[in-house]
Amino acid sequence: MNIPTLPQVEFAIPPTYARAVELAYNLWWSWNYTGTSLWSNLDPVAWDHTHNPIDLLESIAPGHWQVINQVEAVQERYQAALSDFDQYLAAEDSWYQRQEQRLSGPIAYLCTEFGIHASVPFYSGGLGILAGDHLKSASDLGLPLVAVGLLFRRGYFRQEIEAEGEQQHIYPALDVRRLPVRPVASATGGQLKVEVEFPHGPVKVAVWKLDVGRVPLLLLDTDIEENDVSDRPITHTLYVRGRAMRFCQEMILGIGGVRALEALGIKPAVWHINEGHAALALLELARERIAGGADLATAMKSIKQQTVFTLHTPVPAGNEVFERGIADHYLRPFIAEMENGTTDLSELGVARDHATFDLGAFAIQMSSIVNGVSKRHAEVATRDWEYLIGGPAAAVTNGVHTPSWIGRDAGRILSETFGTNWPSDLLLDPNGPQHLAALTLADIWANHQKRKEIFTTFARGRLRRQFARHGASPEELREVETMLPNDCLTLGFARRFAAYKRATLMFDDLDRFQALVTNPERPVQVVFAGKAHPADRQGQDFIKRIVELSKLPELRGHVFVLEDYDARMARFMVQGCDVWVNNPRPPMEASGTSGMKAAINGTLNLSVLDGWWVEGFNGHNGWAFGSSIGGDDHDREDRDDAEAMYRLLEEEVSPLFYDRDEEGMPVGWVEMMREAVISTLVAFSSHRMVAEYSSLAYFPMGAGTHPADA
Repeated sequence: MNIPTLPQVEFAIPPTYARAVELAYNLWWSWNYTGTSLWSNLDPVAWDHTHNPIDLLESIAPGHWQVINQVEAVQERYQAALSDFDQYLAAEDSWYQRQEQRLSGPIAYLCTEFGIHASVPFYSGGLGILAGDHLKSASDLGLPLVAVGLLFRRGYFRQEIEAEGEQQHIYPALDVRRLPVRPVASATGGQLKVEVEFPHGPVKVAVWKLDVGRVPLLLLDTDIEENDVSDRPITHTLYVRGRAMRFCQEMILGIGGVRALEALGIKPAVWHINEGHAALALLELARERIAGGADLATAMKSIKQQTVFTLHTPVPAGNEVFERGIADHYLRPFIAEMENGTTDLSELGVARDHATFDLGAFAIQMSSIVNGVSKRHAEVATRDWEYLIGGPAAAVTNGVHTPSWIGRDAGRILSETFGTNWPSDLLLDPNGPQHLAALTLADIWANHQKRKEIFTTFARGRLRRQFARHGASPEELREVETMLPNDCLTLGFARRFAAYKRATLMFDDLDRFQALVTNPERPVQVVFAGKAHPADRQGQDFIKRIVELSKLPELRGHVFVLEDYDARMARFMVQGCDVWVNNPRPPMEASGTSGMKAAINGTLNLSVLDGWWVEGFNGHNGWAFGSSIGGDDHDREDRDDAEAMYRLLEEEVSPLFYDRDEEGMPVGWVEMMREAVISTLVAFSSHRMVAEYSSLAYFPMGAGTHPADA
């Protein structure tokens, strides 16, 4: 797909480094060592401050370029990055090219958030990170895919936690010139813009492009001069509170996304609607077909043959349901255009409640494949939606982009052992996981110790800044250097602070928790991180409670809360913690990809049997507790699950970690770490996930063999 763009920023760069700009505008660098090492070598101090190549290139003074030109090591890294980048883009032996099946056009992948790198904050949590990993794997596998999202000028909120534990929400305005996005060029000159009709008139939508390796991500933006000042903020804030404004955003994403692709002459063979936020794309496709003379039944059949819809949560707050009055008001211009079957079409958004418009229900009825994101979640989705799906939901268990999330040293060992294309090669090799048994215990433990030390340094820096903002004294700030000792068993709990995730479960019996973590022979420390949605008061109360507990004299130095959780912090935590704790209320966890990220790094999961862990746990790669079914007596369930967690920590987890050999290695623990890597590195990679979507939906739909016709 050749999508032309316009220049965004003019950099004062010597000709010898001119292609650094090309590298900066393609996030390929973010999961390739030669790319990241180039930026850190150009200016280590500036890079550590921003981790943003656009900022970095703008900040380098002409005099510093003269110095850089004299450093042979930097020149070598630049040439190595260019060589790897060119080979990657020009490769003719990708996974897709080795397949017998071919698509008649690209896959259009629509999602409301994309978490590709922390420097591009268009994500809030798991859904966005999953979507970003999907694009990276599609790129690595050579799959023809084009993605569509929104350009959020204020992104998701930045979090500050006050001394008393109150969460503050900060929405800094993003400077688009400092993001790796470029305006998509219009055939008539200037930036490409499409229109979406609203009751008060059309709203113009500017189109930007962000390159993710071989995959273009189109980002839609209403904050442009041509629009009325009241329309410009539509795409400002991810998960904006106002329901009417949220519906407007989803009109821009769905309807505007279809029109942007059409304006570029891109004709998708498959439409992948990733969660209900993007479902209105299917309304626009129906409008086009009805305008072309088709009746609703014919239009629906045609659309269903091309569409796969992925559900990501069974939690009601995560599904896009609107008051019927909002939907009727904003969709009136579209319904008016459809002379055939308008009443039936508007009824497709009805689930069980005729007073609401449910985008998930709409997408289900417009798709031939509906899937959950784990086998357990597919069961829950079938329970909730079978009456609309017409049968059981499919299951495509989520995965994580292993090159993005695995520690650098472990990635280097894998590259040396299996080649630089190890993520794809291990996927193609039926014995791939068995080869991982060659990883030595010594290497695994040494790598983990190094990543733990790096995480500790990072966490201390964050804590020092937090405490300084709270008014801590110099003596108190110096004490931070003694916190989070590397030889102490470290538990990590980091995710969105929603009620069903039960962030405070481990404090159910405070006396028992205190005895566990302060055991002088086997001490334990717990690091918490995560955000609560600004409208979620209960989630914010969880954060406040944990901050209060962390300040108790009897728990001080054993419980920590890090603020402003993002993808960068997540990398440090999943690589540096010893244990990853996850205790949602079953069966509310659809997947839980943070646990996968931990496992591929050898961090052991201590998790309730829900989401992906029902499939991932094998009895030798971590610990499981609780029922996977759940029940109605939540208080009793919480007590039982807390009791089971305490027992495991007291009798198995902590003793195993502190059982060391003569060399100081916990051999039994490290054997478990190796099993965690073996059992997850391939099975729970997003390469496997994208390949599974290809066989389930992309290839049959894109080749004309439609599940709806079966």
